[in-house]
Amino acid sequence: MSAPGPATAATPPITDADIYERMVCAILDHQLPPGTKLVEDRLANAFGVSRTRIRPVLVRLANEQVVTLTPNRGATIAQPSEQEAREVFEARRLIEPTLVQRFIEHALRADIQTLTRCIRDEETARAAGDIRRAIRLSGDFHLLIAEHSGHQTLGRMLRELVSRTSLILMAYSPPHSQAREDATACGCTEHRALLAAIRLKDRHEAARLMREHLERLEGQLVFGKPAPEAPDLVHLFAT
Repeated sequence: MSAPGPATAATPPITDADIYERMVCAILDHQLPPGTKLVEDRLANAFGVSRTRIRPVLVRLANEQVVTLTPNRGATIAQPSEQEAREVFEARRLIEPTLVQRFIEHALRADIQTLTRCIRDEETARAAGDIRRAIRLSGDFHLLIAEHSGHQTLGRMLRELVSRTSLILMAYSPPHSQAREDATACGCTEHRALLAAIRLKDRHEAARLMREHLERLEGQLVFGKPAPEAPDLVHLFAT
């Protein structure tokens, strides 16, 4: 009789936190456009769980204003209005200069190296024409500053605002691909200028550059363009 083969490690069951993180990543990665209907049955099928596991995740996303829950109509990815878009960028301009100044006070050399790698990855993605990934990495740059700023409350606020910003960019970014690429290239340049101010520990200059960077991002928005096509949820999240 042949000897038994090596034991195969069982795949750990997916948790509610895993489902939440994968949905947030899909939003940040511009794979779930504003207005996408989140059918609970299809999400449950995609993640291999029951509908009762999906509902709390949607409620959590709704509490973060990323998902809209409507009685008798279900859940959809939020569609920020022009006013909401303006408010999100106003809020970011209020808190991110403080976060970058605190980052300068608290960050270790390894944290600055992580920011540097994020910018390099963003530039690589842009050079490869992967604008979706470049935009995702641009958001990561801001979240990394918040994460290592030592201010947990503002950091949590920014995570929600970055998710909202991703929806706003999906809805209102320039429609032409070259315009999107040019805008992303400017973002890389501005991130490098911010990094230079951080390395010099110039708190005033870093705060000024952060405000100007966010003003430019808001200034490139184009309101009134058609909504992107919604994806197939099972195909997107199937494990």
